[in-house]
Amino acid sequence: MTPAEFTAALRAREQLLGYWCLMDAPVATERIARLGYDYVALDAQHGLFGYSGMLNNLLAIDSRGSTAVGLVRVEANDPAPIGRALDAGATGVIVPLVDTAEQAAGAVAAVRYPPLGRRSYGPMRSALRIGPDPADAHEATVVLAMIETAEGLADVEAICATPGLDGVYVGPSDLRIALGGASSTDPALADTFEAALGTVREAAAAAGIAAGIHNPDGASAAKRLAEGFTFATVACDLVHLEQTARQHLTAARTPGEAL
Repeated sequence: MTPAEFTAALRAREQLLGYWCLMDAPVATERIARLGYDYVALDAQHGLFGYSGMLNNLLAIDSRGSTAVGLVRVEANDPAPIGRALDAGATGVIVPLVDTAEQAAGAVAAVRYPPLGRRSYGPMRSALRIGPDPADAHEATVVLAMIETAEGLADVEAICATPGLDGVYVGPSDLRIALGGASSTDPALADTFEAALGTVREAAAAAGIAAGIHNPDGASAAKRLAEGFTFATVACDLVHLEQTARQHLTAARTPGEAL
């Protein structure tokens, strides 16, 4: 899938599936990108890599045989990290902690070149992957605002209506805590959390933009897509590495134990 194809599908609210990477492991990322996912998201906010790691993992995602485009969850709603991720060749950015429509507009402005925004021109790698002209970038680059705070949820309708915003993305762990959860998986908050997800889905649908959510596994991702989310991410390389290693250890210590 090319950046332009991915962006068109996301803007058309087609269902898309992605994977989440925290590790600075380009060879592993390259293999994941060949599995059939529509996108692979690199976490530059909580991930275990710097700029060179981000660049090398984007190169891995774009290697021969890949089915995916590369997205980057930037570390902050700031033009500098947003521009660096896009210049490195990301097809889009996921912007954390967006509380208001004004902040969403700021994220959009950091992604779009003038006169639509204020992105500085320096497409060091994106010129090869997406194209050197601003019009190419506008056609093939997405900006997604994370809804993960009580303030963002309260203003989600206005956020979704922000001109130029391509979609919203629920960070479930932070949102649960923000809504009063004792932990990121607090079961006591289940009804409140599910109602919040419905609010986000409805706001995105009304505005005609994409609605995405982070998930711990594929079954959860399938459930959220069936509920009306238009894209869903399966997380993540570090957690899945640990889970699989534990399963093999258990099987080795318990003969006959199925993986």
